[in-house]
Amino acid sequence: MLKNKSVKLLKTESLLKEVISEAFGTLGDLELRGLCVTDVDCAKGKYDAKVYVDPMMFDERERVLILRKLKKAKGLLQEYCLSSEGWYRCPKLSFYFDDMLAHQNKMEKLFEKVREEFGEN
Repeated sequence: MLKNKSVKLLKTESLLKEVISEAFGTLGDLELRGLCVTDVDCAKGKYDAKVYVDPMMFDERERVLILRKLKKAKGLLQEYCLSSEGWYRCPKLSFYFDDMLAHQNKMEKLFEKVREEFGEN
């Protein structure tokens, strides 16, 4: 999600990715503890941050429940970021599942099917 971002913003995103992963490990919920942050996309002013987590093998119902839990834990996660980094403010976190790998796999299957049908020339 590189869109002419400044080095400072990219560093903040990288740091948030690391710190939020650590913060997940401090939570009491085992499902949230096991989540893996795949990417963080901060707004230009660093007021908002979209946090992308690995969907693993969760079905749609489990995804909805996990997103609800993350919404409830958002304050704790932001507080962890503030205290661990000594910041005076933390971006407002919003959580999403990262479906890019699934999209890439679908595209690869389509390309493979095209190669099979039209021959590999």
